[in-house]
Order: sequence, then structure tokens, then C-alpha cells
Amino acid sequence: MSKPDPASARDQTRTHLVEVAAKLLADGGPDAVTTRSVALAAGLQAPTIYRLFGDKNGLLQAVAEHGFASYVSGKRIDPESGPVENLRAGWRLHVGFGLANPELFRLMYMALRTPQGQALTAAGGEVLRARVHRVAVAGRLRVTERRAVDLIRAAGTGVVFTLIDQPEAERDHGLADSAWESVCATILTGAAPAGAAARASSPAAAAVTLRAALPDVTALTAAECTLLADWLDRIAGS
Repeated sequence: MSKPDPASARDQTRTHLVEVAAKLLADGGPDAVTTRSVALAAGLQAPTIYRLFGDKNGLLQAVAEHGFASYVSGKRIDPESGPVENLRAGWRLHVGFGLANPELFRLMYMALRTPQGQALTAAGGEVLRARVHRVAVAGRLRVTERRAVDLIRAAGTGVVFTLIDQPEAERDHGLADSAWESVCATILTGAAPAGAAARASSPAAAAVTLRAALPDVTALTAAECTLLADWLDRIAGS
């Protein structure tokens, strides 16, 4: 009979403690997550937490990373949907996750990031950049891809924090939609309200579209592509 794998048992215990801490966080907020309460709820001794996580802060960091992993796993791009629709789906996912997990969301965005946490955050950012790139390739982006990503991240996270800080009975449920419409008016062609079109020139929008397609250009040398990319970025940002 083979002996139990100590590493596997350690990982299972670690996962169990993280899940217990996450439930306590959701039910009672950060104050409910103590080494004593987690150990009691998990049916383990408190020294096990110190051995696996170092201290309470290490445990909370692990909970935040667990939350990010769960969040990123749901951010897959649907290749069958249109670029703008897919971008909006990502917005709805972000807002919905935050409203469904307010304490976890707050911890995810306020806890100190470990290297693993930074990697998970970067993975989520890559999905957003890929969504925005699809919009740019489709010719629907009026600002640079970087500007669009930054605006969506700032607006989306700001909206969630605003909503979860509001008493649930007084929550402005239309705020997220209004914020999304404002973001669309800024970053998308054909989405601006009357009178706003002058802010986004046709050359800028065309530059963004060509910039997105530049990796597929084969008629230019690498040096020429680099130079053209710089020119297009300057036009798009003008």
C-alpha cells in the first residue's frame, strides 16, 4: 500500500483553510477572519495556519488570490460574440462579481500583492486587453488600446467600490449601466452622443484600427513596423 503524499495532504489542508476563511469573510467581513475562528471552523489547530500561511495576513492574501483565480476563470472570451458585445460581457462579469462578493472584492483590490497574486492580476488584465484588441481590429475603437483598457479598469472598479459602499436598500442599480455608456461614448466609434463626435477625429480612429492590425503586416521590415507603430500611436493619441 502506497504512503499518503505529504505534499498533497498539505495542499488539501491549505485549500480547506482558504475556503473556510473565504466563507467567514463573506458572512462577517474581515473582522470575522481570525486565526482562532478559522481554525475552529476548519476543525484544525491554530498552529496549522501559522505553519501554512505565516500569520493572518498571509491567510488573507491566500484568500484574495483564491478570489482572483475564481474571477479570472470566468473571464473567457466568447469567440462567437461580437467584439463590443464581448467587451460589455466582461464589464458585466466584473460588476456582477463585485456585487456578489463585496468583502472578497474589497480584499482582492486592497490586499498587498504576492508574486502569485500579481500573476493572477496580470492574467485578468490580459483578457481585458484581448477584448479591447478585438474591438480595435473591428475598427470600433476611437482611442488607443492602452487608453481604453485603463478607462475600463478605472471605471469598472470604481463603480463596484461605489456600489458596495452604498447601503443595499439605497443602491443605485442604474449606475453601472450609466458608467458603461459613458465609457462607450469615449472609447467607441459610433457610440458618442450628439455633439461629441468632434472629439474623436477620423484619422485617430483609423490609426487605432491600423495599429491593431500591424502585427499581421508582412510588407514592411521590423524596423519599419516599429517606426509606423510609433507614428500611429502618436496620431491615435492626438
